[in-house]
Amino acid sequence: MRAVIAFLALIGIVQGISYADVLEAEWETFKVEYEKRYESEDEELLRKLIFYDNKKAIDKHNIRYALGKEAYEMGVNQFTDMLPKEFGSLMLTSINLTDATSDIDIIYSAPENTEIPSSIDWRVKGAVTSVKDQGKCGSCWAFSAVGTLEGQQFLKTRQLMSLSTQNLLDCSSRYPYSNKGCNGGLPLQALMYVRDNGGIDIESSYPYDSRQLSCRFDRHNVGASVSAIVRLKQDDESNLAVATAIKGPISVLIHAGQTFMQYRSGVYKDNSCNKYFNHAVLVVGYGHDSREGDYWLVKNSWGSKWGESGYIRMARNRNNQCRIASYAIFPLV
Repeated sequence: MRAVIAFLALIGIVQGISYADVLEAEWETFKVEYEKRYESEDEELLRKLIFYDNKKAIDKHNIRYALGKEAYEMGVNQFTDMLPKEFGSLMLTSINLTDATSDIDIIYSAPENTEIPSSIDWRVKGAVTSVKDQGKCGSCWAFSAVGTLEGQQFLKTRQLMSLSTQNLLDCSSRYPYSNKGCNGGLPLQALMYVRDNGGIDIESSYPYDSRQLSCRFDRHNVGASVSAIVRLKQDDESNLAVATAIKGPISVLIHAGQTFMQYRSGVYKDNSCNKYFNHAVLVVGYGHDSREGDYWLVKNSWGSKWGESGYIRMARNRNNQCRIASYAIFPLV
C-alpha cells in the first residue's frame, strides 16, 4: 500500500493532483484494506474527516522522521478513522493497581554482574506464538498473561501451544481475581486464576470471541498450569533485561500514549508516555538499533497489520520510558 501512496504522491507532483486528491485515494484504499463498513452516510462522513485529520498528523510526523528528527515512523492502520479518546476507551484498559492483590509468590532481582547477550529474540527460539487481535475488547491483560505463560510452557516442554485467552476473559472476573472482561484487568490476576484453577485450556478448544461470555473451562483441555507467580523488582530496566534473557517472555504494563495508536516502525520514543498504566503487552526480547539505540522487542495484541507485523520496538534504557519496567511478571510452570 505504501508503494501505491508514494506513486500517487509522485503523480500528484507531475500532474498537479492536490493533497486532497491523495487523501481521498488513501481513504478509499483504507476502507478496502480494513473492510470498513459504516451504518450511515453521516457516520462515513464523520469517519472520513477523522481519517483526514489523523492522516495529516501522520504525514507531518513522517516528514520529521525522514529528516532524522523522529525515531519512529507512523502509518495508517485499522484505528486511523478513530478519535484518540475513542480509541483509548475501546482498545486500552483501566488498570488500577490498588485493585490488585499482593498475591505474589516470588520477587525476582537479578544477581549483580549477571552477563547476558547483547540482544535476544524469543521468537526465533520458538517461544512465541503468532500475533493475535483482541478486536474491540479491552482484553490486552489476558493476551499479555497468556503470552508469558506460553513462553514458560515452551521452555519447560519444548512444545509451543496457543493457550485460551477467552478462558481468562470468561472465568477470571469472579472474586478474588476481579478482572473486568473487555473493560480491563491485570495479567497478575489472570495468572492467579490459572494457578488456583489448576490450569488454562488450549486455544483450539476454547477460541477467542472478542467479548466476555459464561465460563466454559474444561479440565480435559488444559494446556498449561501455573505453580507460582514471579514479579520483577520494580522500575529496573537492567533487571528486566536479565529476566528476559534468562527466563523468557515477560508480561509488562505500560502507558500507551496517543502516538502509540499509529506506530508503524522504528524505535518508539515518546516523552509523554510515563504516566498511568493503560495497556498490557509482552516483552519478547531486546536489542540495539544503529540509528536510535537500545530497544525492547514487544508483542502487542492488535493484529499483524499494526506496527512491525504486530510488534513494536520501544526505547530501552531511556529512564524507564512508558514505565515498561515498573510492573513485570512471569509464571513458574
